Amino acid sequence: MSEKKELSAKYNPAEVEDKWYSWWLEHKCFRSEPDDREPYTIVIPPPMC
Repeated sequence: MSEKKELSAKYNPAEVEDKWYSWWLEHKCFRSEPDDREPYTIVIPPPMC
């Protein structure tokens, strides 16, 4: 059976985000290929302070 890891009490973005961002860039996840479909916008509400 695999060993269980403890979850940190706080999220540390430096532990994971650089790895994932590199992967997203490598796999062209931020690329857009316009086509004949009608454009749309997804509205995200501002964060609550």
